[in-house]
Amino acid sequence: MATTVVEIDTPHGPARAHVTKVRGSPGALVLGHGAGGGIGSRDLVAASEAAVASGFSVVLVEQPYRVAGRRSPAPARQLDAAWTAVVAHLRTKALRGLALVCGGRSSGARVACRTAAETGATAVLCLAFPLHPPGRPGAPSRQDELEAVPVPVLVIQGESDPFGMPAPGPNRAVLTVKGNHSLRGDLDAVRAAITQWLSQLR
Repeated sequence: MATTVVEIDTPHGPARAHVTKVRGSPGALVLGHGAGGGIGSRDLVAASEAAVASGFSVVLVEQPYRVAGRRSPAPARQLDAAWTAVVAHLRTKALRGLALVCGGRSSGARVACRTAAETGATAVLCLAFPLHPPGRPGAPSRQDELEAVPVPVLVIQGESDPFGMPAPGPNRAVLTVKGNHSLRGDLDAVRAAITQWLSQLR
């Protein structure tokens, strides 16, 4: 299945969207990467495979700082602004008329949560949500970013993730799988969980 790469202007430089269209898809899964990694991380690849197999189109988004060749992430407000600009562009172009499930891994999951209302996401997928910095159990929790999401949320978290374990909620399921923050310990479980969740969303 062909993937098209689209460069999209944002307030903080060009982003890059890798678009895989599935004919007749009921929606699309739009995913962002982690702070120091790219769209090739194994859990993002597994999520993409599960979505395409479920009949969903998929977009993997590279933030402007990654497109520019930098590894250090931009400030949260810049990440959020770039993400919302990308999603707005996709809504009028490649994903026109489709319901959008937004999400990402780690930092990308936080961005999707913070912008869920603004992007009009119908649901949010969080891969390895970083609840607090590792080794700093007294640091402020980011649970409030999950609590603020107005649509259904699935969090897939490694059982030994040093970034902590988010709490489930009325509109939020938290699934633990073997492994740590990378989620590489059981990618089959990651695929199965996403497949089941997307079938429920349909």
